[in-house]
Amino acid sequence: MDLGIANIATTSDGAHHSGKGLNAVRHRHRELRRRLQAKATKSAKRLLKKRRRAEARFAADANHTIAKRIVTEAERTGRGIALEDLQGIRERVRLRKPQRVTLHSWSFRRLGSFIAYKAARAGVAVVHVDPAYTSQECSVCGHVDKKNRPGQATFICTSCGFAEHADVNAARNIAARGVADWAVSHAADDAA
Repeated sequence: MDLGIANIATTSDGAHHSGKGLNAVRHRHRELRRRLQAKATKSAKRLLKKRRRAEARFAADANHTIAKRIVTEAERTGRGIALEDLQGIRERVRLRKPQRVTLHSWSFRRLGSFIAYKAARAGVAVVHVDPAYTSQECSVCGHVDKKNRPGQATFICTSCGFAEHADVNAARNIAARGVADWAVSHAADDAA
C-alpha cells in the first residue's frame, strides 16, 4: 500500500483512499489558525485550542475509517498488508514551504499504527518495506528511472512503455517487496 498526500492510501488493487477532503479541512483550519493567532486575545487562544482538537479528531476519524477499509479488504481477500517504512521521512526530503506544511500535517505514522493494530485484531499480517524508488520503479519490468514519473499522478515506464496511475504502480512495487520480505522472513523461521 502506497501512502501519499493527495491520496492518503492507495492499494495494489488500485483503490484510492483520499480521506474525503482531509487536505481541504486542514487548509481551512490552517487559515483560521492564522487569523486567530494574529488577534492574540484570550478568546482567540481558547478558540484556537478548540479548533486544534476538532482538527485532530477529524484526522483521527479519517485515519480510522481508511484503516478499517484496508484491513477489512485484506481480511476478505486473505492477503497481508505491506506498508512503507516511512520513519525519518520528514528529515530526508527537501520541499518548498507549502509542501512542507502539508507533509508535517500528514499523520502517516498514526494511519500505519491504526492499520497495524486493526490488522493484528483481524489476524492479518503486516510487513514494513523499504520505500526507496517505489515511485520510480516499473512494476512490470523493474526499470528504475526518474523520468518514469512525468507528472505527480502519472507513471510511464521509459523502458517497456507501461502506463499506470503513479500511486497504483508504487503500491504494486510495495506489495511485491512485501511478498519478498515475507517469504525471506518465513524461510528463516522455517529453517530455525
